[in-house]
Amino acid sequence: MQRRSRFSSRSLFSPFLAASALALGCGPVSDEAPAPTVAPAEVAQPLAVGGFAEMHHHMFAEEAFSGGWFHGDHTGSLASCDGGAPESDHARVRMDLRNMLNLCPNSGSVNLGGVPILSDVFGVGGAVASEVIGQVEGTQGDTGLHLGRKDVHTQWPRWDTIAHQQAWEGWLNNARQGGMSLVMVSLVSNEFLCKALPYQNLKRPCDEMMDVDIQLQMARDFDARTSWAEIALSPAHARQIIASGKLAMVLSIESSKLFGTKDWRSELNRVYSLGVRSLQPVHQLDNRFGGAAPHNAIFQVAQFLENCHIDTDCGLTGSGFTLGFDVDANCRNTKGLTADGKALVQEMMGKGMIIDIAHMSEKSVQDAYAVSQANTYYPLMISHGHFREIMNPGLAANEKTTPSWVVRYVRQTGGMFGLRTAHDETRDYTRTPVANSCQGSTRSLAQAYEFGRQGLKVNMGFGADLNGFIQQTRPRFGDFGACSAGFRAEADAQREQQRVSGPGRLGTDFDIYGLAHVGLLPDVVKDLKQLGVNTSGLEGSSENFIRMWERANGARSGMADAATDIDTSGVAAYVPKATREAAFPQICGKAYAPATKYVAETCRFNQECRSGSCNAIDGCSGLNGTCTCSSDSHCGATQFCGWGTNSGKCVEKRPKGSICSSGRECQSNKCSWLMCT
Repeated sequence: MQRRSRFSSRSLFSPFLAASALALGCGPVSDEAPAPTVAPAEVAQPLAVGGFAEMHHHMFAEEAFSGGWFHGDHTGSLASCDGGAPESDHARVRMDLRNMLNLCPNSGSVNLGGVPILSDVFGVGGAVASEVIGQVEGTQGDTGLHLGRKDVHTQWPRWDTIAHQQAWEGWLNNARQGGMSLVMVSLVSNEFLCKALPYQNLKRPCDEMMDVDIQLQMARDFDARTSWAEIALSPAHARQIIASGKLAMVLSIESSKLFGTKDWRSELNRVYSLGVRSLQPVHQLDNRFGGAAPHNAIFQVAQFLENCHIDTDCGLTGSGFTLGFDVDANCRNTKGLTADGKALVQEMMGKGMIIDIAHMSEKSVQDAYAVSQANTYYPLMISHGHFREIMNPGLAANEKTTPSWVVRYVRQTGGMFGLRTAHDETRDYTRTPVANSCQGSTRSLAQAYEFGRQGLKVNMGFGADLNGFIQQTRPRFGDFGACSAGFRAEADAQREQQRVSGPGRLGTDFDIYGLAHVGLLPDVVKDLKQLGVNTSGLEGSSENFIRMWERANGARSGMADAATDIDTSGVAAYVPKATREAAFPQICGKAYAPATKYVAETCRFNQECRSGSCNAIDGCSGLNGTCTCSSDSHCGATQFCGWGTNSGKCVEKRPKGSICSSGRECQSNKCSWLMCT
């Protein structure tokens, strides 16, 4: 029997949506204000809860970007898709985006030719742009005309999914059963990305807060009908939920145009009354609350379309220029929190809300910290981020990454850090027993986690950002992008090393597809553990999250932790990709890893195959083939090297009674009168 919801099911849609629904002949829409949410009476709770926390999860993102991007929904509509046909399917941008730049009169002076992806997107149009996005390293056809990635479970989702559902509720329940006891659900959208999508794919006008309101209603509806998950309204309530065996859900908002142009105080009160307990004051773009951390050329263009500003102090977007953001000589955003931003943070503290400083510019972080200090070190949290000192130089130069001095703020205020599970290349942390020998997998995630645990000594949970338009932890095995945050030859060599040196496979989809969806987060923990990582803090991160929340709501006597023991040493020097690539042998100017490919695996040259034979027409042209066998020794113990239509392929040995030509084709190794005996 389903329990009665604590929430009203009345729509949160704006008057525009109400009018649209009536125009379409839908049922009447109530104009009543939604009933406020009241936290249950607090009762005595155990001192600690078990399980790990996922601190940044976009469960209802199928309605982000006006519902025009994702395929599949959280309720389980996981049917195969027909691929992104131009202008008529998901995972596509509009055919012609050039008029977007016409919003700024000085856009003609911008040399987009210096930024290839921007030139393709805005200079050519959506048909090409969709394919450009689909060729981003790792994405491998998840967007654009992705006919090779249309089938659910076997082709999507995978670790490199950015356009297909990763947050189906059944997977969320799997994560709960595997040890996840708390999840922060982030209600999200981005107006710029919405406006780049085909008009016919959009369910409504592009409006970030309209999308957020719809997702907020979806969260309340999910709470009303689900027996195993519940929206947590206070730390004590979260303890109650977890103690009863259910998943505690904490609602947050991630939007650049937070609260739109409405009175933000009344909007804050409204969303709080509906169950929201955390906010990011800024997201991808500068807004009326403060400055954002620039980190992606696409959003630099989005910021440019907001203010038509071209900065020449530092070249983030292209050679010598940065679009939109006012940056200093070090490429850092000069904008901190505005007066409204500081007041918003103060109001959130007055409500005991969780302050999420992810995406803030460094100046905004400093301003938020000053407000925290003035409020007896109110906790500051980063829901999803990378530790700057352990990341590769390309990412470490990014203001969005988190330096140790910001982690010191987090610790001093009693906050937490949500560690991104993304595939980015990490440097080696010499104090972990885990070799960094499979870039992008749990091996490189282990470098970042152990740096956070041993060096920065900060409380961590996951900050996976599933359904967040990013890629995830790669597998260590399989042929779907294992071990490849560097270049192809290194990936092949590292993947072979996993096969021969272990540890072995978990025996789940994680082995082949990596962190494809939220249900596989427990497998990330398991693989980290079998690699030798001390995951005790991670596995108890829900308790740490609730204690942070309790600190926000309770009496504070001062600094939570002086954080004087941060140690950033032990990070090995970065070896550039070009240097590493030069160490491999080359054919046609292309590096390769000798004898690392097995029969049926993709190859370019004979030398890549353990069998010494690749059927590629011409490895120099880029037309791939597969490794083939010429003897049984090239196949597994239960296989033989086929002939006829199976020539060059490893074929499973046949059972008794099957047709055979020799004993090597039979499971019994005996063939008599053309039949396995």
